[in-house]
Amino acid sequence: MDPDPRPYRPRRSFVGPIILIGVGVIFLVANLMPQFNPWELMLRYWPVILILVGLGKIWDYYAVRRDPSRPEGSEVSGIIIAVVLLVALLALGVWHARPRATRNNQSATQTVQLNGATAVTANLNFPAGQINVKGGASELLDADFRYNSNPPTVDYTVDSGRGQLSLKENDPDHIYFGNDNNQWDLTFNDVVPLDLTLQMGAGQSNLDVADLNLTHLEIHIGAGQVTLDLAGPRKQNLSADIQGGVGQARIRLPKDVGVRARASGGIGSINVHGLRKQGDQYVNDAYGKTPTSIDLEVHGGVGEIDLDQE
Repeated sequence: MDPDPRPYRPRRSFVGPIILIGVGVIFLVANLMPQFNPWELMLRYWPVILILVGLGKIWDYYAVRRDPSRPEGSEVSGIIIAVVLLVALLALGVWHARPRATRNNQSATQTVQLNGATAVTANLNFPAGQINVKGGASELLDADFRYNSNPPTVDYTVDSGRGQLSLKENDPDHIYFGNDNNQWDLTFNDVVPLDLTLQMGAGQSNLDVADLNLTHLEIHIGAGQVTLDLAGPRKQNLSADIQGGVGQARIRLPKDVGVRARASGGIGSINVHGLRKQGDQYVNDAYGKTPTSIDLEVHGGVGEIDLDQE
């Protein structure tokens, strides 16, 4: 039997382009509806994208096996699955983003005393929304919370001069969407040495920690944007580790304190201003010449990383 003279042309699935269009539509709706935040939606439902790709490819594969003579491009099952599920996901997000007069209007304030602590370890577990951190408190912490149903839980103990502070959401079953007015405004003491860890699901974090006496900083963000200000003098060495999933990290660095930074992004770009590349890292002109220094690690998944010297 003579071989088929027609050249083999691999069949392409349109599921990928349809997913890109769907994601674009989601962010277009976000621009038209400021109360709709797509980051929370993407964080919670990003596995749906993988499921769509897998279902489309499986369905198209078996469709070709059943009828090998089908012309290229006739596989529409994966497209239908992608469109239906992405439209349903978008509708769910828009429905949750509709105005609701009876929610998101609760607030509380709290002050945490130092209680003799000479150093503090703080762990912030923030699910979604906006968190703002700065220095200037006379005690350990002055906090202003805006929340949906229950105020955050604040736990603080002191053992052998070291304080242990924990702030976490007190409504673990709540599903966060764009119009959920969840915001923490935290003012920390800028004298006591502070080891700070932030676990954030989705949203925006503004960390103006230039005046804090940080010894260690660790940030884990699922989706959203982090703005971190480390400029200014340092009282002691600082090691910082920023792990981002989907979004953007903007980090401001000092020029009069030695800085060594390593930055890597899975899908996206790394923009560096005022530092020079040295091997697989970036350093400023003051690195190795100052009594204190900053050692920075930044890892982004999908998005953009900006390192800017003041």
